[in-house]
Amino acid sequence: MIGLIAGNGSFPFLVLRAARQLGHDVTVVAINGETFPEIDTLAAELGGTAVHWISLGQLGKCISAFKSAGVTRAVMAGQVKHVKVFGGVVPDMTLMKVMFKLTSKNTDALISAVVEVLAESGITLMDSTALLSDLVAKPGVLSRKAPDEAMQKDFEFGYKMADQIAGIDVGQTIVVKDRAVVAVEAMEGTDATIARAGHLGGPGTRVVKVAKPRQDMRFDVPVVGVATIDAMRVAGADGLTIDAGRTLILDGDKFIEAANAAGIVVIGRPTS
Repeated sequence: MIGLIAGNGSFPFLVLRAARQLGHDVTVVAINGETFPEIDTLAAELGGTAVHWISLGQLGKCISAFKSAGVTRAVMAGQVKHVKVFGGVVPDMTLMKVMFKLTSKNTDALISAVVEVLAESGITLMDSTALLSDLVAKPGVLSRKAPDEAMQKDFEFGYKMADQIAGIDVGQTIVVKDRAVVAVEAMEGTDATIARAGHLGGPGTRVVKVAKPRQDMRFDVPVVGVATIDAMRVAGADGLTIDAGRTLILDGDKFIEAANAAGIVVIGRPTS
């Protein structure tokens, strides 16, 4: 039995479908206001899946649902808006104990503490890409169009900044143009950062999305999809680089098709 902690987006749906296709029974913990409600429909279609809806902050209820189902391994899939740590979260006693010990409320600190509590309850968090290895970005030029020299210089410039920002857990995306930083991601998310960069820099911006230097593949893995391409098209961004081996392309071939249709360059940066 595998547990699935589902946030928003299509990521949880892909994990659930893949797990069932591999013959695993799945217990889903879905978060009110974050997880798409269609998860109930998919769970019913696939069978062998129970869905438990909880409010953000009910960590104890999440653990109880998993333990009752006999879950010993779990996957985190999908995002939860980080800004909700400033309001809208009513922590139960289990989560309150976690938050009381934190010295900061950044993503790594919060989720790492939750992972420890899950482990204490006999639930091991899995690599979030383990069931979706075919969707992990490959190295090299992924789009029909390759970067020209100017775009490659922008990418190389952007890596220096993005790697540092990701390393201190500020964000994983920056947008550059003519070797100048136009926008830096923080809590607003990638698509909002791209939109802001388009407003500030106009057409011709380039998006650099990286994994953290010590990326924990169990959570907060960089993710792109057709929505990323749509945001870039609207903003006038013409190039995207992602880290090969450490980034999920949620929409698979549709992502590349959308990039090609929009004339957007996509490359996978080789990583060690």
